[in-house]
Amino acid sequence: MGLRLLLAWCVSSIACGAHAQDADTTALQQGRAWLVAGGAAVFATGSLIALDQAWYAGYPRTAFHTFDDGDEWYQMDKVGHTFSAYALGEVGHRAFRWAGFSERTSTWVGGSVGLIYLTGIEYLDGRSAQWGFSTWDMAANTLGAGLFIGQQLAWKEQRIAVKYSSHLTRYAAERPDVLGRGFAERLLKDYNGSTIWLSANPRAFGWAALPPWLNIAVGYGAEGMLTAHDPDVALAQVFPGERSYRQFFLAPDLSLQRIPSKRKFVRTLLFVLDHVKVPLPTLELRSTGELLGHWAYF
Repeated sequence: MGLRLLLAWCVSSIACGAHAQDADTTALQQGRAWLVAGGAAVFATGSLIALDQAWYAGYPRTAFHTFDDGDEWYQMDKVGHTFSAYALGEVGHRAFRWAGFSERTSTWVGGSVGLIYLTGIEYLDGRSAQWGFSTWDMAANTLGAGLFIGQQLAWKEQRIAVKYSSHLTRYAAERPDVLGRGFAERLLKDYNGSTIWLSANPRAFGWAALPPWLNIAVGYGAEGMLTAHDPDVALAQVFPGERSYRQFFLAPDLSLQRIPSKRKFVRTLLFVLDHVKVPLPTLELRSTGELLGHWAYF
């Protein structure tokens, strides 16, 4: 399933949980605690039930089973799972801190929100004849949650953020049922236009000469994929002579949450936007050996 539904859920959860980014509470507040715990449980349960009816009901049910999808889409769906688990973990942590839970509880429980939710989706996959429980997906989910929890335990902050960017490509028009039809669908479903970034803050690692909001990011993407397996075969039928390839990126980035502001609305907006890589000059290395420069890449 990959980025298709997971990123959409990430975006909505970030928007809903963004108010919790001002986690200045030190004592547990009963009302907020019930709101966070109850709201998360109701939303997760309700959305999984709705997803089961809207998505999986159209396919035959089977006994729980696994399948190996580790070689699909040049692993773009796997890095998408990592981003989703990481982003939801950050939202969960902030929400639990806002409710007054301890830092340790917020880190372990709130930071695992993404892993728990995505495990529910994997279970539904495991009961569908169309898919199966993917150990690769679970490894990616665990990595995303682990990246958040590990940094929070070690540094009490996120020095290396997982971010997302996406642009429209010509490939979606060739397989709109898989890669998306409208603008929003194509941004979320077309793996060819998606990039997952690790954005590190040098100032947090001791580079005092750099501004606190300046990051250095490395990204991973792939293009030329019309099918999950053997993309070059399908690509040659539509674009003769072309081949699919992996992409590796290096670019500056902005750590928006580190930009100071006295206005809560601005801080909330920066928290939401900080899950997206800021388009800036970028170097791209393709697996074909080509090295390209972009004035701004998204």
